[in-house]
Amino acid sequence: MVADAVGEQDLRATYYDTAVKAVALMEYKLKSLCTISSTGAHTNYYYRETNSELTGGAGNATAGVPRYAQFPHGDVTETLVSSVISKYAFEGEVSHEDEITDNLPMVQRTILRVGRAVSYAVDTAIAAAMLASAGNSVAIVAGSEWDSDTIANRDPIKNIADGVQTMRADNLNPLNANGYLCMNGTDYVNFATNSKILNHPTYQTVSAVENGVVGMIYGLKIMVTEALEVTTPDVCYIVIAQEAMTWKEAENLKVEQIVDPGIRRTIRAWEQGVVQVTSPNAICKITNTRK
Repeated sequence: MVADAVGEQDLRATYYDTAVKAVALMEYKLKSLCTISSTGAHTNYYYRETNSELTGGAGNATAGVPRYAQFPHGDVTETLVSSVISKYAFEGEVSHEDEITDNLPMVQRTILRVGRAVSYAVDTAIAAAMLASAGNSVAIVAGSEWDSDTIANRDPIKNIADGVQTMRADNLNPLNANGYLCMNGTDYVNFATNSKILNHPTYQTVSAVENGVVGMIYGLKIMVTEALEVTTPDVCYIVIAQEAMTWKEAENLKVEQIVDPGIRRTIRAWEQGVVQVTSPNAICKITNTRK
């Protein structure tokens, strides 16, 4: 095997870097719902604002203030929350023999798997934060799950509408360009084969899936990701993107290749960050989607 000149090695390193990042970018789903914010600190603090509307309280109503009376008063309440940066990393090795003689394109397969591993780990962490911090919830009653034995009892549209209304009650509107309905693959199968969904006038599919978005319903983009299967299988979410969560990024995705001539090539990828649920009520859990 002819040794690479320095320039050729640089070009090859650029190829691996670009390829892994391209794979990861396609695989990030829940991360695409977050606002990205850089940080240089290991522990990051943020304020989580209470979404309830301010009122003057009993005997001090906001409406009907008399002439010369003092204005009703209310204070915005914020909760200080801390979050610690985590490293998400993975690497794969390709032997010298596999690289030059294998029937499968092992370098390309390793690039794919390394990129997926990092993005999946990040999305799984975001899914866990959504489960723990969602400020709104709707519970589907037993017997009316999306895979209920009684088909007539399955009513995802009503469940979604109830979820949207809980968020509206907090003066949050998911029915805009940034509203998402996020679910795992099993729930999506039950959801997308339901006649009430298929016949709903707002239901539409997309010609090309991007960042897990497979269609729209009731003004919400439908996002499918198996990262949600890891946390709680029978939960889906309504999320207002770029409002509910922030990804605090200490280090964006980095890729290195380590060549041990004649032995192996290692492709290594990592990033560091943490998800912050800055507006919990901009996330609504719909629980008990499965019996």
